[in-house]
Amino acid sequence: MKFSATLAALAATSVSAHTIFQEVSVDGTSQGLLFGVRAPDSNNPVQDVLSADITCNTGLHSPVSSDVITIPAGSKVGTLWQHVIGGPQGENDADNPIATSHHGPAQVYLAKVDDASSADTTGLSWTKVALEGLNNGVWGVDTMVTGDGWWYFTLPSCIAPGDYLMRAELIALHSAYSAGGAQFYMSCANIRVTGSGTTELSGGVSLPGAYSSGDP
Repeated sequence: MKFSATLAALAATSVSAHTIFQEVSVDGTSQGLLFGVRAPDSNNPVQDVLSADITCNTGLHSPVSSDVITIPAGSKVGTLWQHVIGGPQGENDADNPIATSHHGPAQVYLAKVDDASSADTTGLSWTKVALEGLNNGVWGVDTMVTGDGWWYFTLPSCIAPGDYLMRAELIALHSAYSAGGAQFYMSCANIRVTGSGTTELSGGVSLPGAYSSGDP
């Protein structure tokens, strides 16, 4: 994935100040650190969009959570991002939750599964249910930074009840002026949607497969 060369100037401010999605809140109630979240130990980004790592990351923190987060359809859902698992990387961490140079979109995908606690991440169909791109000069990642690591979206009320994997993702574009330069940060959470929705997710994308290193 690459973007206009006008972003090249951002690379000069690039530092290894990365992030990990590690906590979920539902209607303002935190579910607890790593509860239901398959978070990686490393905060390094995935940059090979054709790798299986682009699905739900790699090198997952052990033990991998098998807890399932119950989310009523229509709820306000929060995703917490921090520099390392547990928060800042030391005192006075200016790059927590991520370096301010790492502008880009924030988004969420869902994949229907039989049992979220143990679902395999391969061969799933992923449907995007939330996106914050660029709005009046502010990216989704910027919103997360100003929210002290929290980024929120509303889970559509129409979604049918059942188990899903929820893939939260940030894409940092500060080095995306050349192919393979975009930085993808993601974790997947085990969720169980409740409510009276009737929409079955269909027509989703494959991961890997949704992205190409040459995407504009």
